[in-house]
Amino acid sequence: MTDSDRAFLTRLFDAAVKAADPRAALVGHLPPRPKGRTVVIGAGKGAAQLAAAFEDLWEGPVEGVVVTRYGYAAPCHAIKVIEAAHPVPDAAGLAATKEVFAALDGLTEDDLVVALITGGGSALLAAPPRGLSLTDEAAMNRALLASGAPISAMNAIRKQVSQVKGGRLALAAHPAQVVTLVVSDVPGDAPAEVASGPTVASMSDRAAAMAAIRAHRLTLPDSILLHLTSAAEDAPTPDDPRLQGNRATVIASASQSLEAAAALAQADGLNAVILSDAIEGEAREVAKMHAAIARQAAEQRRPFVPPVLILSGGETTVTLHGDGGRGGRNSEFLLAFAIAIEGCDGIAAIAADTDGIDGSESNAGAFADGETAAAMRAAGVDPAEALARNDAWGAFAAIDALFSPGPTGTNVNDFRAIWVK
Repeated sequence: MTDSDRAFLTRLFDAAVKAADPRAALVGHLPPRPKGRTVVIGAGKGAAQLAAAFEDLWEGPVEGVVVTRYGYAAPCHAIKVIEAAHPVPDAAGLAATKEVFAALDGLTEDDLVVALITGGGSALLAAPPRGLSLTDEAAMNRALLASGAPISAMNAIRKQVSQVKGGRLALAAHPAQVVTLVVSDVPGDAPAEVASGPTVASMSDRAAAMAAIRAHRLTLPDSILLHLTSAAEDAPTPDDPRLQGNRATVIASASQSLEAAAALAQADGLNAVILSDAIEGEAREVAKMHAAIARQAAEQRRPFVPPVLILSGGETTVTLHGDGGRGGRNSEFLLAFAIAIEGCDGIAAIAADTDGIDGSESNAGAFADGETAAAMRAAGVDPAEALARNDAWGAFAAIDALFSPGPTGTNVNDFRAIWVK
């Protein structure tokens, strides 16, 4: 791939990230000042940047605690920022969640709680229910992450195995009003699904969690299954009287980011189409669909006439098949895509996570074109074998095709741009 191709694809990614900029997203969504205290809580990969922007925009005293991933902190003056592990919770996340709850002690109906929620918050807010330990919660997360189940199924389970998710954190703030401002990383942008909805209730219950386990044939620790079939209390539902008067607003999403990338391309005179901002499914299978569309456009000028930019977003999943592989869903998507378009001239693509980190390594994703698979073989890497081992990172690292912008301060999930020239 040429340097100019990479530069153009990087510009598209940057435009998508800029559309979800924390400060720009918050403007116009700040609630009225309360009579009493303003307490900010939050969790997610972009929570610290949102907190810093909130402090800058808010006219009045503020206090609170937000939790973000290691390496994702941003300087705040009055709001405490704590770093913890993602995607598997650790002791720091457990301690941080206790501090979030402590920040909500003693509130009155004159006080205001502003919850800044972004993707990644589910792992960062660790609070196993009574009878379960952090080890149990971590084991559940590992099993879910390796399963390939969609995020909706994972969240249905997580909400019922927690003291913080599924709206439970909002209960701790009662009788204060809770205003939740969400940067969405989930298909459909339902506020109750982002970070497993710590301050936003849904109709999900333990029966829904068990249905998700059966539907996706999930293997979870016995301790988790015992809890789900016990007499434990379900997460609150939206009609819970303690939650009335609260509100939740999505302030940034994949849809807005894809539209920004499309606008940039169109300003450059390139036709752009958005397939969907809510694509789910196994990353390698979704890649085959995208590759089929791109190849047909390149070779048969349908369903789109080149030159054209094909954009999509959402949240794919990866089922782990091998040991020792490195990477994430965007890198795996692009490796499968590269295999499927091998030998097809005139296609250049990027797939990257908008938070700047894709899975287990420090890259956000990678670049690929019709020569990528052959280049990997020349470098001593069999791309098909790497895909079988879930080692997309190793395959792209071998040809210096990783995309590593670093943490972006936001998170609206997968970003895919395929340029059919």
